[in-house]
Amino acid sequence: MVTARMLNHVNLNVSDIHRSARFYQEALGLEIGFWEGKTMVFLHSPGAQDTITLCQAASGDPIGGSGVSHFGFSIGAGNLDEAVDQIRRAGGRLLSRGRHGGRYPYAYFSDPDGYVIELGNV
Repeated sequence: MVTARMLNHVNLNVSDIHRSARFYQEALGLEIGFWEGKTMVFLHSPGAQDTITLCQAASGDPIGGSGVSHFGFSIGAGNLDEAVDQIRRAGGRLLSRGRHGGRYPYAYFSDPDGYVIELGNV
């Protein structure tokens, strides 16, 4: 049996690829790995092997939720307030905050196209 080793990437259709790339850079500090033509960009967390790809949606293509509940990033202990402020300045909208299991701080926010992103101190 072949088993998955890790999540390789998440691909998101976006309405404005340049706006979305800028948002993920400013909101989460993601770095651009490379562009695939003018319609797809690969971003990753500094020093990590995660990848998020943004794809310019064609007219009529779904964007936002469309079945994706949310995806999450770990940001390290003690940085959640600063991260929430940074995301707001970048154009994100805070949806909710709390603690999973009463212990693990989290914040949910939406990106410019309505994708829901969770930040946690795990």
